Amino acid sequence: MEFMTGTKQKNTLEIRDLMANDYTGRQIRINGTVHTIRDMGEISFLVLRKSEGLVQCVYEEGVTPFSLQEIREGAAVEAEGTVSAENRAPNGFEIRLTGIRILSEPFLPMPIPISKWKMNVSLESMLSLRPVSLRNIRERAKFKIQEGIVRGFRDFLYGEGFTEVHTPKITAKGAEGGSNIFKLEYFGKKAELAQSPQFYKQTMVGVYDRVFETGPVFRAEKHNTPRHLNEYTSLDFEMGYIDGFEDVMAMETGFLQYTMTLLEREYAKELKILGINLPKTDQIPTVRFDEAKQRVAEKYDRKIRNPYDLEPEEEVLISRYFKEEYDADFVFVTHYPSKKRPFYAMDDPADPKFTLSFDLLFRGMEITTGGQRIHDYQMLLDKMKSRGMTAEGMEHYLMIFQYGMPPHGGLGIGLERLTMKLLGETNVRETTLFPRDLGRLEP
Repeated sequence: MEFMTGTKQKNTLEIRDLMANDYTGRQIRINGTVHTIRDMGEISFLVLRKSEGLVQCVYEEGVTPFSLQEIREGAAVEAEGTVSAENRAPNGFEIRLTGIRILSEPFLPMPIPISKWKMNVSLESMLSLRPVSLRNIRERAKFKIQEGIVRGFRDFLYGEGFTEVHTPKITAKGAEGGSNIFKLEYFGKKAELAQSPQFYKQTMVGVYDRVFETGPVFRAEKHNTPRHLNEYTSLDFEMGYIDGFEDVMAMETGFLQYTMTLLEREYAKELKILGINLPKTDQIPTVRFDEAKQRVAEKYDRKIRNPYDLEPEEEVLISRYFKEEYDADFVFVTHYPSKKRPFYAMDDPADPKFTLSFDLLFRGMEITTGGQRIHDYQMLLDKMKSRGMTAEGMEHYLMIFQYGMPPHGGLGIGLERLTMKLLGETNVRETTLFPRDLGRLEP
């Protein structure tokens, strides 16, 4: 009988091992996938792809004891050889091969040139061949950056006393209302895919004071634009005992500052691969919704067509305005009209036509929606009544206010949109692992 006592020590090394210690002149083993083979005649370069990057291996005709013809791009191998310093190679070293063992071989040749720096294929081809296209070095770098954003979100909020929660994605009633809901049968009952964890994260404020979640949300919007998805990842937090919705904006600013520092420190390689300059987060301007529209209308000679919401073109112009006037990459737009915000949004006591809410715009696009919530039970009932809503189906949500809730607020950040604007992409599908949109359910 064998007992598991923990992780096993492997006889192969990783890139981080070779970077941390001087293995020059030593015989080592390393595994990986054959990313490309560059045949230079008597000498060839066999480049392995690993999770951390690329490893250059040197094959010498007549010296290395196997035939290069046996090796195919996409094969998983275990290579053996001597480490040699080489500044021109990835990570500053190469391995002069003395042997290789094929662990598995591809059945078909690569359908797209994933070993190229830029694959130069259409977005449609990239998405249809997603399991393969993601192996490209630049594509991998995008989602390592996305990992860093989520890591920054988690680490920063843990440090601020937040508790991570995981809420249901199958619900009886949507938080946002409206028609953009995916409906499904649930053992003879009607159910919906969650548009937001809003009701549950508010519930958990009554338990832990400060909570956050990263998870999927679903919107049945029939939009086929570069900014819309029908399933995306939302970074949500909710915090109690706030003095005002400004506390929520300040917390997001702290998250952005922490995350940009983390990316600069831990993801410098990926930033370099993608040629990314990180945005400024030292201070983020705030502007009222109505004032923002007026400033843009005056400076860019644009007529205000919709007084109750921001059109995509206005988001672009507001961001342009604050970049030109204040060199700001982000801008908080506050006090959205009450009629365009959910029923649980706190109205501004000074003018109930507006709410104590905000959006965060980043380089021309809304990436965050948040604000202060109504915490008083009777006030919530009155707001619902004014909108023609009933309490039917809302009993469990209303329960949290019946038994007392502190002043609280929160936000939701679209992870794919934030990544898209950070990387300078033009379509949110570029920064979504496996997009779900109006026409795509696979892969």
